[in-house]
Amino acid sequence: MRERSADRAWLTVVAVVALAVAGAAVVPALTDARPANEVPVGEVDAAADPTAESWSAVPSADLALASAPSGVPQASNVSAERARVRAATNGSHVFVRVSWDDPTADRNAASPRRFADAVAVQFPANASAHPPIAMGGPENRVNVWYWRAGGSTEELLAGGAGSTTPFADRAVDAAAARENGTWHVTFVREAGLDGNRTAFAGDRDVDVAVAVWNGSNGERAGRKAVSEWHYLATGPGPQGPPYETILWTVAGLAILFVTLVTVEGVRRTRGERA
Repeated sequence: MRERSADRAWLTVVAVVALAVAGAAVVPALTDARPANEVPVGEVDAAADPTAESWSAVPSADLALASAPSGVPQASNVSAERARVRAATNGSHVFVRVSWDDPTADRNAASPRRFADAVAVQFPANASAHPPIAMGGPENRVNVWYWRAGGSTEELLAGGAGSTTPFADRAVDAAAARENGTWHVTFVREAGLDGNRTAFAGDRDVDVAVAVWNGSNGERAGRKAVSEWHYLATGPGPQGPPYETILWTVAGLAILFVTLVTVEGVRRTRGERA
């Protein structure tokens, strides 16, 4: 009976050790999870080309899109439901790539009844502020990077609906590519500019929102598909030890405790058998 009890005790301890090890293995998966509104920021040498191979190594975030609150006719009739955003830096420049599905490529806006596909990326002009999502406010403006199919790129400043003003000296460049019914548009700009331009100093996260227009669906101006505010993870992250380090430390202590219990259990079992 003693031998059976010892065997059972041994099996119990082994099972507990196995569970502790398995729990430790799960920790990295848990720490890899990120907030739903975070857009991670990768590091690249150069990524102005939206088809560059370096983008494949940059993590992405899917942003849900919905019609913008607007009084224009058919404002709720928009087609894009999701945009995929990748962001990266090489230390001196910031790169943002936006991808979205669109079955038609609408590049010609020459006719009054035709409209071009377009995309915009919006940031707070003051990176530490949180402006209203609908083009900011008079005391809390936004910096907008805008691309329209056909080659038009603009950098804009807005302080509320109807106040959009282009910068005379545009600092943003954009490039576009279309693959299998998907637009890919990359914006690039120096990171540390100021003068009503969003500064990406690396000392804080920066809010970001996206808007998409489908020209063949009659979308233009305030009729557009927009996201809520998300943020580019350009800051240093949470203060103090990284969460991963904390969790691994806890898991390691748990394994150490179970190991000591195991050793003590084996020692006592052997003593009882003797």
